[in-house]
Order: sequence, then C-alpha cells, then structure tokens
Amino acid sequence: MGFFRRERPIHEQLADEAGLDIDGLDDELALGQDEPLPDDAALDIDGREDYDEVFRLEAPDVPGDSIELVVLPDGSLFLEEELPEGSPDAIADAVTVPPPYHAFASRQAGSIWTVVVRRVSVVEVPEEIAGDEVELVVSDEERSLLVDDVESDSEIPSLEDFGAQLFGSFVLHASRLDETLWEVTVLPL
Repeated sequence: MGFFRRERPIHEQLADEAGLDIDGLDDELALGQDEPLPDDAALDIDGREDYDEVFRLEAPDVPGDSIELVVLPDGSLFLEEELPEGSPDAIADAVTVPPPYHAFASRQAGSIWTVVVRRVSVVEVPEEIAGDEVELVVSDEERSLLVDDVESDSEIPSLEDFGAQLFGSFVLHASRLDETLWEVTVLPL
C-alpha cells in the first residue's frame, strides 16, 4: 500500500468544507469570553434545543470525549458510564441550574468541553417495570404504553398520575436511573 500526500491536513479541508474557521481555535475557545456559544452548540449533543444552560468549561482531568450525567437535588450523580472517582465533578460543579438536571458534555478541543444542561423531573416509581425506558401516551381517545419499545397493557399509576398533574392529554417519556427513580419528561398533546 502506498502513501498519498495531501496539500493540507484533512481536518483543515473538512473544516473549510463545513465553513468553520479553525485558525486560532485555542484563542476562540479561551475561557472567560463574553461571546455567546453558537445556537447549535447543544444540537451536536442530542438534537434538542430546549436547554436551560449552555457553557464552555476547561476540565483537563475528565476522561473521554462525552459524558452524560443526571444530578439529583441531594447532589447524587447518575452517570451513563463508569468514570474514575471525582472526574465528573468538574462538570457538575460548574452547572448553575439547580438540580435535578441532566447534563451532556462534549469535548471540543484539548481540555475544553461544551456542556448543555436541561432541568428534568425525577419521579419515584414503586411499581415493578420490566424495562428501562417507558413511553406513555394519554388522551381522551387513547392510552398506550411502550416499555423498551414493546407495547404493554400494564399500568404504571405513579407515572400516569405524574403526567396527569401537568396535562390532561400528554406524552410521557421515562428513563430508569435506579430501581425506583426515573427521569421523566412530559409534553402536552
């Protein structure tokens, strides 16, 4: 196999094609800037725009390229994956939104991270549920329940009551945090 030569490194070519200016990237990412983050910074994380806080953070001791964490009112952290002790604290400590919240952090360059935070509801669900994801739709015409994307005729009164306190007709999505705690989002129909 032979080598080939590029006139410019591939990252520069791709950045030009995407309309990005990467010259002086370290200067642009310097902390303490008054310049707001681009509107699409959060979209690179999970496709949503409804965040309560978006910021840059220098966190040299945080491993990996992305982290998801949920912080409860008592300060407990739930992580998407196991990380070395204390490493997500730099991210959680920088958030100014009061818990509970779900934070998504993505490494941008070197030790610079973009962090987006969304307030969430955490609900205690005493019912036994044979899955980790629940989607419940309740309206005058129908009631449907999916558990891990499989239709179910089970009832989960604690989740249904939580949704009904907010809206008459709603779509509820719940993700298991531990045995009885669930992160819950409810949207009106």
